[in-house]
Amino acid sequence: MSILQGKPSVLFVHAHPDDETISTGALIAELSARGSRVFLLTATRGERGEVVPGPLSGLEGTDALAQARESELQRAADALGISERFWLGQGPARAKGLRPRRYRDSGMTWLRPGLAGPADDVDEDALAPAPLPEVTADVAALIAQLRPSLVVSYDSGGGYGHPDHVRMHEAARSAGRARDTPFAEIVQAPTPDAEWFDLDARIDAVTAALHCHTSQLTVHGSDMVHSGGQREPIRTSVGLRLLRP
Repeated sequence: MSILQGKPSVLFVHAHPDDETISTGALIAELSARGSRVFLLTATRGERGEVVPGPLSGLEGTDALAQARESELQRAADALGISERFWLGQGPARAKGLRPRRYRDSGMTWLRPGLAGPADDVDEDALAPAPLPEVTADVAALIAQLRPSLVVSYDSGGGYGHPDHVRMHEAARSAGRARDTPFAEIVQAPTPDAEWFDLDARIDAVTAALHCHTSQLTVHGSDMVHSGGQREPIRTSVGLRLLRP
């Protein structure tokens, strides 16, 4: 049986604007086309993201970047067919009895090509150092509100090691367990224990959503080029591994 069979609603949990499109855009568009309700929880505004050289480069390191990325995220969500989206720390994705908070992008450093690690300077209100029980409780509060059939987030390594990705894997998996909701992690290459989805039919939706994230990347034909110059094919294939409680 497919992981997605009998799943009328799915909650995607991501760390920054553009993560939803880059890593799971095709899957989101596919689920939307099937008639499933797709929810998106984003943890931070990506305040510390590098900006593509050009007209928007002046945004880097300013409060205006967060505002721009919020707008980019909304446009991308519309392009992918996301039903509703939420910010971590803001109701209903905030644990009962706690005042709303804004989790900030923790930043990262490249340890080697393809592998990131913690930044040397991390804000006190950043996501990665936030207490895991608090972050988990916020995700669990949203699950309790939405009652999704499945929660999807990163694998235990955060895809490429970004500390915010790792934190959201930990919190989403723990919250799913607490709310008795199935949890699946994103797999980047086929493996025997994962279900693989080839979704080339969703290339137009993914490309349209990528075009929305203009501060972070550019689209050249069938490739996307990140702000740091890394070039990779637009992803229309993704795997999911269902993890047991």
